[in-house]
Amino acid sequence: MQAMLKRYWWTILVGVVFVWGLFSLLEPPPPKSVTIASGAPGGAYSTVAELYKKQLANVDVELVVMPSLGSVENLERLISGEVDIAIVQSGVTSPEHREFLLGLGAIYFEPMWVFARSEFPITDLRSLAGMRVAVGSSGSGTRALVDVILDDNGLDEGSYTAVEAGGSDAAQLLLEGRVDAVFLVAGPEASWIKTLMRTPGVELVSVERSLAYARRHTYLKDVVLPDGALSLKDDLPAKDVKLISPVAQVVIRKDLHPAIQAVILEAMTNTHKGGTLLNAPETFPTPYLADLPISKEANRYYERGPSFLRRYFPFAFANFLDRAWVLLIPMITLMVPIMRAGPPIYRWRIRRKIYVWYRDLRLVEAEGRVASTEEERFEVRRKLSELQAETSKVEVPDSYTDDLYRLRAHIRFVTELLDKQNADPNTQWA
Repeated sequence: MQAMLKRYWWTILVGVVFVWGLFSLLEPPPPKSVTIASGAPGGAYSTVAELYKKQLANVDVELVVMPSLGSVENLERLISGEVDIAIVQSGVTSPEHREFLLGLGAIYFEPMWVFARSEFPITDLRSLAGMRVAVGSSGSGTRALVDVILDDNGLDEGSYTAVEAGGSDAAQLLLEGRVDAVFLVAGPEASWIKTLMRTPGVELVSVERSLAYARRHTYLKDVVLPDGALSLKDDLPAKDVKLISPVAQVVIRKDLHPAIQAVILEAMTNTHKGGTLLNAPETFPTPYLADLPISKEANRYYERGPSFLRRYFPFAFANFLDRAWVLLIPMITLMVPIMRAGPPIYRWRIRRKIYVWYRDLRLVEAEGRVASTEEERFEVRRKLSELQAETSKVEVPDSYTDDLYRLRAHIRFVTELLDKQNADPNTQWA
């Protein structure tokens, strides 16, 4: 090994510099920390974000969870660059968002529930005219969706009394009789949904025209809450209930590193593939129903799953190989001639150590040709002796010894010619 390093150190050095130069052109590695905007503490978005955080910690990526008022605020934070990722309700984005944001896909249905007090029978949503209605908090996805749905039914804020409250606050207002109806956007697991379902005098409204809403708005889906889905023992609900449902979707900034997108997609799959009361297993995550263009990384993931490298290697190493493979072909293309040039250049360097003495030998020979005095001839002989002594100190590999001895023979040859000339001044140099 030492002999090889001694012989080819310059080739190895050039190779290392070359490889370092190529790798300096690689796409930057993924960040070690990213930020996600969730929702109100204790809500569904916050719960999901915490699940993602635990899974990203397994690949040494820190996910910082930032609570918010809801989807509208989450979009604002994405646009401003305050966060990298957000969970957003479908239907609240606008065409302007497409310039900066991309989607990773929908992750679950979060239906719109309409609860009303029993003394106010509701046949369809137009019956809300004149009522006090909790429409969601300002800046929430619930409020944005309610505005669209009520507008479809020809109801403006002058047709009913809007109360800005959402989630558990809205449910409490209904229980206290301070509002006549509430709109809630949440999964069936939400505690306030179950509370309202079990409360006498409160009824869940079946949206009989759910299919019409879904056809009018592509980000909505008509879903059915089956009889007994919430409790078979208590028969909740007592019959199938039609609901309209947006989806929760994961939205990212366009500049989010592809490797981070990949691990978020893995977390989405692990968290949501099992199914819920409203959908069968393997329904989510999905590129469908989301209302933003899906990123290239997400499209590739939905078509092929995790990358080949990610299936067999830890995240950090797989990501390095994934970034490095694009340089493999140019690296091989350029390294092959460099490696081939090693032996010839090595031979040239060794022989140069020998042949460099021939220049001095020629100069001494030229001096010997014209030397006319004993002092000049003595000086030439001294220089030849020095050459012979110095060349004896030259170290070369065994395979090049013949070249070294040939040099020494030539020095001896010039010395003998000089001796003949000294013995017979009429002798002519060849």
